[in-house]
Amino acid sequence: MVKAPSQAVIRIGPAGWSYPDWRGIVYPKHKPRGFHELEYLAHFFDAVEINTTFYNPPRPEVVKGWVRQVEHNHNFTFTAKLWQGFTHDRNATPEDERMFKQGIEPLAEAKRLGALLLQFPWSFKNTAESREYVTKLCRQFREYPMVIEVRHSSWNKPEILEMLSELGIGFCNIDQPVIGRSIKPTENVTSPVGYVRLHGRNYKEWFTSNEDPGERYNYLYRLEELDPWVERIRHIAKESKVTFVITNNHARGKAVTNALQLTALITGRAIQCPESLLEEHPALAQIATVSKSPPIQAQLPLGKPEPKS
Repeated sequence: MVKAPSQAVIRIGPAGWSYPDWRGIVYPKHKPRGFHELEYLAHFFDAVEINTTFYNPPRPEVVKGWVRQVEHNHNFTFTAKLWQGFTHDRNATPEDERMFKQGIEPLAEAKRLGALLLQFPWSFKNTAESREYVTKLCRQFREYPMVIEVRHSSWNKPEILEMLSELGIGFCNIDQPVIGRSIKPTENVTSPVGYVRLHGRNYKEWFTSNEDPGERYNYLYRLEELDPWVERIRHIAKESKVTFVITNNHARGKAVTNALQLTALITGRAIQCPESLLEEHPALAQIATVSKSPPIQAQLPLGKPEPKS
């Protein structure tokens, strides 16, 4: 848990944790018996965004297992993407709503659900029909803290921010390839939950149809590219009770690398990282020390920002 200067909380972590190409980079190449990927990540981070809930409503017994795996980190909080039937296909039924809510209930019961992310595609533009649909979804899931991610610039208007504030839904500030009417980096806050998602800047693959959909997120941010986001995150944290910073550029552990770098930049302190990750991404050496075993505590107190030379 990172404390912002305003004493608000910043929770940083990657989007998802189960990727085949993380083996031997984020996780041991030969996993010992009883090794759980999520449990391991929870030694380094205080948050993770659940991606699988976007593809299928989760099963309660699976979610209960996730809760058990992070018990050692009392600060650990999940965010979860809403099922795509509500946001992309927009044909979800009342039964789908019931199943989805039943699936994430163990997170809510354990007080481990920080936000429900309503991620919409670029094609979801700001129209009267779209605004009405967002309002409808907010009513359907009003029992959860919610954040909306929109990727088209038509949404970045004062009247929309006011609408979201009235609905009590947070605004997801994103970094993405800015192509055409794509929304640019923002630092908007419309609820007690601040949210940032970094998708990478793979312009070449962003709008292409690739055999590997994850290729569009194949991008490693340089430290100088993260610096402006550190300032935005600090601003968002001052206006929020809790701010989630999620790295979605997951290819070959790049999301983990950049999440660790952001933690170091915000706290002003060196962080620990897996030795295999440092070998894959040597840039970590500037802000990290090697940890052959996970650190005992995932959270670090916030240091004062380093003066810029």
